[in-house]
Amino acid sequence: MTAARGRDLTEAFDASIDDLPDSVDRDAVERMRSVAYVLDESVRVPGTDFRVGVDPLVSAVPVVGDALGVGLSLYVVLEAARLGVSYTTLVEMLANVTIDAVGGSVPVVGDVFDAVWKANKRNLELVLDDLTDADEDEWTSVEVTRE
Repeated sequence: MTAARGRDLTEAFDASIDDLPDSVDRDAVERMRSVAYVLDESVRVPGTDFRVGVDPLVSAVPVVGDALGVGLSLYVVLEAARLGVSYTTLVEMLANVTIDAVGGSVPVVGDVFDAVWKANKRNLELVLDDLTDADEDEWTSVEVTRE
């Protein structure tokens, strides 16, 4: 991955944060972004633009690694719940974590699946979409008076 592409991803994330309502805890969103980055995209595969995180590396350890990966992924879901995302979004996030856990538990193929699925990155995108949509969907009150 080139440095320019890395900057583009950071700028896109920063733009998404700027679209969030003022009531959203931006530090929590930044923590979620950091966890998602470390788990799903922290290491560039040499000679390619493909990135992997520590999730597929940790999941290489049978059972314990998979459980640790799921536990770390659930942090993003719990933080999203604390921020007040919709139940629909939380269910989608839990489905992503479940798919990651089940697909990642298959010997050998599971490690490749973990590297490609990137549940945490998907979940962060769901959270940002939900929180920015929630601001747009809020009803505005209009006072009607008789003159």
